[in-house]
Amino acid sequence: MTEPTAAAIYARISSDSEGTGLGVQRQLDDCRRLAADLGWTVAEEYVDNDYSASTSKPRPAYLRMLADLRDGRRDGVLVYHQDRLTRKPKELEEFVEVVSDAGINDVRFVAGISGLDASGDGLLAVRLMGAVHASETATKKRRVRRKMLANAEAGLPHGGKHRPYGFAQDKVTHRADEVAIIREAARRVIAGESTRSVTAWLNHDGVKTVNGGEWQTTTLTTVLRSPRIAGLRVHHGEVVGDAVWEPIITVAEREQVLRALDARRHTGRRAPRRYLLSGLLKCGKCGATLYSQPKATSRRYACKSGPDHGGCGGLAITAPAVEELIAQAVLLRLDTQELADALAGRATKDARTAGVAQALAEDQERLGELAAMFGAKDITAREWKTARAPIEKRIHDAERELRNATHSSALTGIVGHGSALRESWPELNLDRQAAIVAAVLDHAVIGAGKPGSRTLDPNRVTPKWLL
Repeated sequence: MTEPTAAAIYARISSDSEGTGLGVQRQLDDCRRLAADLGWTVAEEYVDNDYSASTSKPRPAYLRMLADLRDGRRDGVLVYHQDRLTRKPKELEEFVEVVSDAGINDVRFVAGISGLDASGDGLLAVRLMGAVHASETATKKRRVRRKMLANAEAGLPHGGKHRPYGFAQDKVTHRADEVAIIREAARRVIAGESTRSVTAWLNHDGVKTVNGGEWQTTTLTTVLRSPRIAGLRVHHGEVVGDAVWEPIITVAEREQVLRALDARRHTGRRAPRRYLLSGLLKCGKCGATLYSQPKATSRRYACKSGPDHGGCGGLAITAPAVEELIAQAVLLRLDTQELADALAGRATKDARTAGVAQALAEDQERLGELAAMFGAKDITAREWKTARAPIEKRIHDAERELRNATHSSALTGIVGHGSALRESWPELNLDRQAAIVAAVLDHAVIGAGKPGSRTLDPNRVTPKWLL
């Protein structure tokens, strides 16, 4: 019998957490020694490092070896152990069919069954071992799933190679520098700043992600949406309880972050902001909101008529002038005792915010349960509508209260420092400026201008302060 002259060595390891490849290297060394003992000539080594043989994930090297066996380019196979080849009975049958059709009788294992041949007894032994490996794999998976659920319910961190942003490698201990970044990013988003703007700030200041790269809006959103930063443990996408680690932000703050992110997603606005006072100016003639109206060489706000806008169409004002006037008025107001007193009154409501957020989450869950009951025909349509109405009203009221509670977040650390902020104002991005203005100003009424006037008359602008 002629010994193989173009044999294949196949090596595989399911997990290579350190990325060193030592596990497959040992398999290769043992297979090479067996090839030398048998007098086989090895043509190629096929290696799948960090690939499981019990999942549906394709193994590139294994599939390439099967193709070479079918094409007659290989005349023997060496594997350390049968379970390195496959742990799935269906895949084992496919391998047996490939080598049988190719007329290959030389398949050898370093450990376990010595080899595979076309005889009934040989195939039976291999198939029995394949069934045993499949059963062991299924049992192991069940144990792992039970262990993962138990860990989740106990609030313990999930395994994995990568640490979450804000935490050390143990996934429990805070990293002070990253915690500060998360809190500042959350505060800015709650205050109305866009994730694009916050991402630009992070990259401008040289803040790096866990992997040492630059931030993307998707990366930032993933961090801010993660329940773990609020000290919550998730299992299969569902919050199962409190985690063992300390929260970085409160649950109420996370609810505010989620609402701010969802509100921006629903508006559909993706282009960079160009107007500081969008939605904050009203027509002094008819009371309608002024809309941005870019011209070829200028920007302005205008009252627009028509069914989509509902204004009188008889008033406009140049954007740069009114934006500068309002910005200066806001900076002056930041140093007033009136604003400080207003914020002091607002602060007394902060203790209620967490309770409102919790009640909101509970009502949203009740609404989902109600819909499920209707879907299962446990209640009638009339019962569903009757029960739904008060829940939806509570949700609406809670959302409004939370929105109102977030307005002053943009002012943290700057009240009483309007003069200092004035110097750095031009350096702030437009989203940040808009968040500060919107926290103080409810709206401004724009009066009619004098025909032919080329400068802005300050008397045309009447601010209505929110705080």
